[in-house]
Amino acid sequence: REFEAEIRFYSGDDPLDVWERYIKWTEQTFPGGGKDGNLAAVLERAVRALHGQQRYYRDPRYLNLWLKFGDCCNEPLDLYSYLRSQEIGTTLALLYITWAEALEARGSFRKADLIFQEGLQCKAEPLDKLQAHHKQFQARVSRQTLLALEESPDGDSMGLLEIAEPQRSSLADLKGRGKKKVRAPISRVGDAVKAMNPNSQPLAALQLPNTPSFAVFDENSVSGPEIPTLTAQSWPAPPVPRAKENELSAGPWNSGR
Repeated sequence: REFEAEIRFYSGDDPLDVWERYIKWTEQTFPGGGKDGNLAAVLERAVRALHGQQRYYRDPRYLNLWLKFGDCCNEPLDLYSYLRSQEIGTTLALLYITWAEALEARGSFRKADLIFQEGLQCKAEPLDKLQAHHKQFQARVSRQTLLALEESPDGDSMGLLEIAEPQRSSLADLKGRGKKKVRAPISRVGDAVKAMNPNSQPLAALQLPNTPSFAVFDENSVSGPEIPTLTAQSWPAPPVPRAKENELSAGPWNSGR
């Protein structure tokens, strides 16, 4: 009640301070989360109340609030893309570290490395912390690559980040192979093919005689951007948080037992 009253009647010049103390109190009072803590609802109210205040865009407290709210969303990667499109926290190393760790957890090592590279190019602060996390990430990927090469019967030496993200041609045969562990075959395309066989030529370069002079679109030969970006636009609503527990609706106070 004290925090709610302070937020409602606040007249100072730093409303973010009230929300930050409110969130810290909620985390300490209800460390297990759940319905009583209702942390997701408080975070959602905070980002709504402070939305559009550009003076906080480079404030670590504001970015930390957004990242905590991203943990309550079903798809935090969309939230990180939105923060970059709005230039919220783009000068802070914490954004790129958290984004890259989320991609690494999903096995997208190449995209995670691109996020690290983007943060290094922007010289996000603190730069030494970002560089240290990038080196640790490269060491982890190197170990996984060596383990994958040891388990590979052919011993093919592929790129450091290519081995982690195989690609498959669209409309390819998905019939499972293997008796104990059924796995769909992987047909590597793009840079992975070049890494395995540098003398190979793309199929688009082969021409048959007496063929009409029209171009056939091949979606596998189109190299799109590595990371989808969101264009800066007005924000009608925040990202959808995870499914909330049922809450009791308001009713007469004298009818309860």
